[in-house]
Amino acid sequence: MAIKQTAGHDRLGDFAPLFAHFNDDVLFGQVWSREEELSAHDRSMITCAGLMSMGLFPQLKSHMILARKNGVTQSQMVELITHLAFYAGWPKAWSAFDLAKEVYGDQEGGATGTSAASDGSGTPDPGPYPLGDPADGPNFTGHVWLCNMTQPGAECPAGNVTFAPGCVNRWHTHPHGQLLLVTSGLGWEQEEGKAARPLKPGDVVYCPPNVKHWHGASSASSMSHLAITPSFQGESPVTWLDFPDPDEVSRLG
Repeated sequence: MAIKQTAGHDRLGDFAPLFAHFNDDVLFGQVWSREEELSAHDRSMITCAGLMSMGLFPQLKSHMILARKNGVTQSQMVELITHLAFYAGWPKAWSAFDLAKEVYGDQEGGATGTSAASDGSGTPDPGPYPLGDPADGPNFTGHVWLCNMTQPGAECPAGNVTFAPGCVNRWHTHPHGQLLLVTSGLGWEQEEGKAARPLKPGDVVYCPPNVKHWHGASSASSMSHLAITPSFQGESPVTWLDFPDPDEVSRLG
């Protein structure tokens, strides 16, 4: 599923428009979005390994941040650097570990990968429905789980989505709208041009067709909701765009 990336156009759109196009529309919009053979998690691991081997540390830090968003845990990043130390060089490993500590430094207990999903009890609360399987990827800022409540190919698929504390998704649209039924925890939802609204169990949110919105958990609590998203004739039920401003999300709490 194509991802809208704007970094190239934002920084080089006027100076090097062709390069900006290749970066945003080809590299990220096409290559990174191909999950048939490699997930975003695996692509992040491969990219970080390549950048560390070449000693390209400014780019490595940016991709470590993306890797964390794509579900690469602290323990996996530590293992990657340790393994490559014997092939890429010990000094490069030391430099890479300094970057990894900056990126993963707030993830206490990162070796187990549970802290980012914890709301104080050690596991997120999925509400009355099963937690499902991890669904981390490039469209979320942290950990998320999905339990499909309908059969594959259903014209009106429904899923129980559980966000770890602080995890939100990208701005996105749905061709036929979306209905959210909040079942546990606390979170936020925002439509383009409107103020963000707090979410609590029992809240119902309807987003009209083709209206940009984002949603996710508050910083202090996980959040689960049923997402009901109509889809007809095999079309994609969602178009992913850019992430909401992280500073604005952070101020929401």
